Amino acid sequence: MDNINTLLDELVAIDFFKPNTLCVIGCSTSEVIGERIGTNSSDEVAKVFFEAFQRIHKQTGVDFCFQGCEHINRAITMERRVQERYGFEIVSVVPVKGAGGSMSSLAYQSFEDPVVVEHVVCDTGIDIGQTLIGQHIKHVQIPVRVATKKVGEAVVTIATHRPKLIGGPRSQY
Repeated sequence: MDNINTLLDELVAIDFFKPNTLCVIGCSTSEVIGERIGTNSSDEVAKVFFEAFQRIHKQTGVDFCFQGCEHINRAITMERRVQERYGFEIVSVVPVKGAGGSMSSLAYQSFEDPVVVEHVVCDTGIDIGQTLIGQHIKHVQIPVRVATKKVGEAVVTIATHRPKLIGGPRSQY
């Protein structure tokens, strides 16, 4: 579980996090502790991870938002100031351990002024435990390769984006 900090520091070293950008976090705390996704949410894991993400927010200026589970349609928990900056539409739900998961529930409890939105378009994302965050990252998504392949027992997938290439053979990029 401690290697969340190793992963985040590795991403800081490659300049993955940019000030005033939005990074979506999908995290199955069950997968982190070696259980099947959605079967054994861990408030302890969520707390350690949230503190690690807050450290990176303070260090880099990136804003984090947290994807809930399919029971709340993978809705996103974030600070209201971030929601207002992007104009995302707020929905009426409060993530809890059994519907949203430990990570989004803890974020909701810990943020200064939390809101939940249904859809976001993020610059980057970190998927811990194969939670399927791709729907929340700008097109065209590209993988980011890192040395840290797992956090705890959970597989980690990192993504960023690049602008779409449009036009045909005569187009220049």
